[in-house]
Amino acid sequence: MDISRILTIFQVIVSLLLIGAILLQQRGEGLSQTFGGSGGGAYRTRRGLENILFWATIVLAALFLASATASILL
Repeated sequence: MDISRILTIFQVIVSLLLIGAILLQQRGEGLSQTFGGSGGGAYRTRRGLENILFWATIVLAALFLASATASILL
C-alpha cells in the first residue's frame, strides 16, 4: 500500500468519526426559543461526556484538516 491510499483510508475514517461526533452533540439551544423553550441556559458550562464530545470534535476536525492538507501536498 502506498502512502496516498493509507491517507485516503485515514481521511474516510476520521470523517465518519467527525460526522458521528457532530450528530451526537446536543442542539437544544438553536430554535428552542422559537418553539416556546426556555432561553435562560445560553451561558451554561459543559460537563462530563458533553465536554469530552466537544473536545473530541475539535481534535477530529483538526486531524481531518491536517490529513486533507497532506493529501493535497502529496
